[in-house]
Amino acid sequence: MLQIDERNPVPQFALFELGFRPFFSLAGLYGVIAMLLWMMLFLFAVQIPTATLVPMDWHAHEMIFGYAMAVVAGFLLTAVSNWTGVPTWKGWRLALLVSLWLLARVALLLPVENALLLAAAADLLFGIGLVIGVSLPVLRVKMWKQVGILVKLVLMFAANLVFYTGALGYMEQGTHIGLYLGIYMILALLFMMMRRVLPFFIERGAGDGFKPRNRKWLDISSIVLFALWVLVDLFVSSRELLAGLSLLLFVLHLVRLRDWHTPAIWKAPLLWSLYSAYITLVIAFLLKALSAWSLVSPSLALHAFAVGGVGVMTLGMMSRVTLGHTGRDIFTPPKGVVIVFMLLLLGFLFRVAMPLIVVQEYILWIGLSQILWMSSFAGFSIIYLPQLVRARVDGRPG
Repeated sequence: MLQIDERNPVPQFALFELGFRPFFSLAGLYGVIAMLLWMMLFLFAVQIPTATLVPMDWHAHEMIFGYAMAVVAGFLLTAVSNWTGVPTWKGWRLALLVSLWLLARVALLLPVENALLLAAAADLLFGIGLVIGVSLPVLRVKMWKQVGILVKLVLMFAANLVFYTGALGYMEQGTHIGLYLGIYMILALLFMMMRRVLPFFIERGAGDGFKPRNRKWLDISSIVLFALWVLVDLFVSSRELLAGLSLLLFVLHLVRLRDWHTPAIWKAPLLWSLYSAYITLVIAFLLKALSAWSLVSPSLALHAFAVGGVGVMTLGMMSRVTLGHTGRDIFTPPKGVVIVFMLLLLGFLFRVAMPLIVVQEYILWIGLSQILWMSSFAGFSIIYLPQLVRARVDGRPG
């Protein structure tokens, strides 16, 4: 552990001291900005340059490779340092990586001829930099059990590359394959991380002596079936097979939810937020099966994965990581986080459930879900930005 003395003071402006700080800050702010721009594009038909991208593709890309990748970058650059004991990038190296991410977001909105090419260059360089920044500590200590995460990160880069290849006109269906592979790799990372940390969080935080059950056969089968599910959805035209795999994954993850459940979860916001996000992912698999049979719109399953799963789970993880890595008590989070989580879960209900109940008000439900999403991320930013920018309260580095 690093020793703090007068020769090595901890800077009070700590934004570039550890990966979670700048990337969680930007994720919170971009969660508001990107959704506001999408509302202007979709609901009010405001003419906003999106670098020759169809507005829908811009929205999907920025939620996946903009917002979600910022969270992934912040989490992995922080977690890998803990896992390996090797410091990850900070200072100018971290600032450079952040600048590439930011340049890609801005470039997609520039009204210039080569905006898409500039965005692609910045975004792909960011992806390469992130892979290098996460891989170096793992390879240095030969922690081969983390290879699965590195593979998923490389596939995320590949998905973004495929997207831009399609967007620039060099690959038919490239944008479609890139977007769906991207969100599915985000889901794969979330499932992997939840399997690693959520049982531990529940056992430690529930306070009732409950020990979550983990089944090896479930761990293996859920990974194998998810990989098959992704391949079938992207490359195989079989509704029956896709529906069957979706139902199997629905059942498997439902079993896991039961194995991890204790009533004490619902007393701790940083537990029930993550558990609720997992519930929405399970619901999404059911909706995916129903959409394969043309019983519901595919958009509902997609947004169940995106708003409920990715949105709520990343918000919960950012809240917990920020508290823990700024020296604060994770068992007594700020009271405002309950409102933040509730707003986003309500947004999930408006985006996914209400269109099933009152379909004729579809546009209204989208607008309300957008407002709730923005309100939730604005609340997160108000609560956590001061913590992310300032030094740890315990005086330690990081």
